[in-house]
Amino acid sequence: MVSYHRDTENTEVAQRKQKYMTVIRVIIVALCVCVLPIVRPIRAQVRGVYPLGMSATNSGVTPPPGFSYSNLLAIYSRDKFVGTRGEILATGEQSVVMDLNSIVWVSTREIMGAKFSMSATLPVANNSLTSDITGPISGGAGFADSYYQPFILGWDTKRAAIRGVYGFLAPTGKFREGANDNVGSGYWTHALSSGQTFYLTQNRATAVSAFQMYEVHTTQKSTQIHPGQTLNLDYSATHTISFGRDRRLQLGMVGYHQWQLTDKTGPTITPAQASAHYKVNALGVTSNLNVTSKVNIGFKYFQEFANRSTFQGHSIQFSGSVNF
Repeated sequence: MVSYHRDTENTEVAQRKQKYMTVIRVIIVALCVCVLPIVRPIRAQVRGVYPLGMSATNSGVTPPPGFSYSNLLAIYSRDKFVGTRGEILATGEQSVVMDLNSIVWVSTREIMGAKFSMSATLPVANNSLTSDITGPISGGAGFADSYYQPFILGWDTKRAAIRGVYGFLAPTGKFREGANDNVGSGYWTHALSSGQTFYLTQNRATAVSAFQMYEVHTTQKSTQIHPGQTLNLDYSATHTISFGRDRRLQLGMVGYHQWQLTDKTGPTITPAQASAHYKVNALGVTSNLNVTSKVNIGFKYFQEFANRSTFQGHSIQFSGSVNF
């Protein structure tokens, strides 16, 4: 009788252990399913190279002849990774902080009735990726990919300002295949862009602006991955209030969009990764203050929504410029 009860107890204990092991296996599998979507984007392409929103206001305006310097501090914070239908695949924190230093030269001569200018942007970046499940995944800081615009034409009329630009992004930032502290893309990008500002009133106080950029990416040599091409759109509607002769305050609404237009290709790219084109949408507010006729400071805030196959969150941008 005692032996029978012991055998029964041993059987029940064994069954409970088997159930516990089954539950543990299910939990492990579930964790893997949750972690993998956020790990894969490290190797996958989830954004273009253009810092979205930076050209949303006064997009067609060319600075006065001579040299000018501008600084943009862009902080992108994203807390979720979404799939092709907008479903949340993983949560965590992706943070990208960029400090972009731009030097612009505008000629006194004109080409086809347009001002000719050139610019160089030298960025310093700090980025990190953290999963809510596994903790820190990657992070890096340092000099990032630099952007050069050797050919800019700007037209200016009473009711419109328009710019046409050719530029390229050089892979000057640190990039090494498999590293978790990269700050560069590892490939060259050619960029064709245009900015337009239309003044709705004769005194130019109310304006709408738009900026478009098409990114043509080359192949990443170390991986032989060719990222998909990207179309960017920034825009704004603003109104300016004057305080005296030189001081002006500009307030308005801003937005940006980004679309991947072609498949990403490469020896390690799966059909699902190739067809998962990213899409980014954001709306926000802006303010710009002309402190003097030569000094300007600005602020922008963007909230992203309805993104696809990329991270989603918000961004804050602080800017300042000086004309010499």
